Parts: sequence; C-alpha cells; structure tokens
Amino acid sequence: MDSKRPVISIAIVDSNILSALGLQHILKNMMPMVETRIFVTFSELKVAEEHFVHYFVASRIYFENASFFRSLTQLTIVLVNGEMEIQGVPTLNVCQSEKMVVKSILALHQKGHPGSDKSPHKNSENSALLTPREIEVTILLTKGLINKEIADRLNIGITTVITHRKNISKKLQARSMADIIVYAVMNGYVNLGEL
Repeated sequence: MDSKRPVISIAIVDSNILSALGLQHILKNMMPMVETRIFVTFSELKVAEEHFVHYFVASRIYFENASFFRSLTQLTIVLVNGEMEIQGVPTLNVCQSEKMVVKSILALHQKGHPGSDKSPHKNSENSALLTPREIEVTILLTKGLINKEIADRLNIGITTVITHRKNISKKLQARSMADIIVYAVMNGYVNLGEL
C-alpha cells in the first residue's frame, strides 16, 4: 500500500468548472490529505466506478439523477445558488464568501458527524503545533479582531501580534484566514457559533 495515497476521496460533480475548482481548492485547504476529484457530468462519475466518502453535486445534476443520489443521502451534499433548501438533503450555498463556505462545510461536518475525532486536522501532532500564546492569537483572529485589537486584548505589542500571525501561518501552512479558522474549529479552540 502506498502511504502517500490519500485515504479519503471526495467527488465534486458540477458542470460549472470554475465553481468546482473553487470548491476543490477550499476542500484541499481544509483537508490536505483528502483527494478531491471533479466530474463535469454524471456519466463521468458513473464511469469512474469509485467509492467516495462525500459527493458534492450541482443541484441540476442531483435532480436529473435523484434515484442514484438518494441512495447515498448520508454522503451527498447538493451545491445550491443561494439559500435553497431540499428536504432531507444537506445543501451548500456556493454563492458566498470563502470564509462562509468553510463555515458551512464545517457546520455540515459537525451535523453529520457529531463528536467525530476522525478529521485529518484533529490529532495530537496539530495540538502541539502552536504555543499557548499563538492559540490565544488564533482564537482572536477567528473572531475577526485586527492586530491592534489583539495587541490591546493580550497586552502585547502590535509587532508581537504580527510575529505570532506569521508563525501561526507558517506552522499551519495556512494560505488564508479560512485555513486558520478550519484549524481552530477542528481542534476545538472555537465553536462555529462563535464565528
């Protein structure tokens, strides 16, 4: 068995390639060990004959192939444009900011897997990555505080806050604030309701 091969695979089934690539990028940042495959049509997905832990499916494709996806209700998340709801099926509004998409995905994860400790981000290695002060800074960052507010709250200098932010980003290999939010939520430093 190849140890470099991802253990988890997710399918994105969406004819809107820009939307699919954006979601793939977000999922890759949230879960770097997860392989995400894009399928432009349902036929491509069927030909692949693979098992996926989740299917992110454009609403049109979902409705055209509802019998297939209804058999995978626990694994299917329908991509919608706006606040559309489908009874009994989790949905993800793709017409929102990256931060809100991440927050929505995390909410779906918590709803679907309450108390799950199997997240790729949750492990003792990650818990030891940050110092206690860096964790404090991370928590305040996720709550939307700016450098000066963090400095005032923690009674430290602004340059110290900036140094902590650089260290946090480097240690977590975070490319955006969304990566830091994912880390904080997945490791229990903040709850989704606090964001």
